[in-house]
Amino acid sequence: MAIHVDQSDPAVMGLVLNNALNAKNAFAAKGEEISIEIVAYGPGVEMYTANSPVKDRIAVMSLENPEIQFSACGNTLAAMKKSAGHEIELLSEAEIVPSGVVRLMELQADGYAYLRP
Repeated sequence: MAIHVDQSDPAVMGLVLNNALNAKNAFAAKGEEISIEIVAYGPGVEMYTANSPVKDRIAVMSLENPEIQFSACGNTLAAMKKSAGHEIELLSEAEIVPSGVVRLMELQADGYAYLRP
């Protein structure tokens, strides 16, 4: 499942994390595996920064649920760096992908279900 995050809103990100965990648990209850990637771009990348209000929850989820991956848009990070005038500190759980939009397209082409809360 590919989950789209393009808002810097802790309530929306909380919903995203709940959706990911609920889907993982539903598949586990049936004895099935699921791969989930939460892809952030635009303002959504702020949810993966060191100042994120959901950083602790992401850290715990990442440790307890290896089937849930976190991806951050490299294009957005470059724009954020240019605007801020310094590097943007990302959470260690977030993997940088070249383009968040393209990553979502790739995941859908690979058969991932798409969710945008």
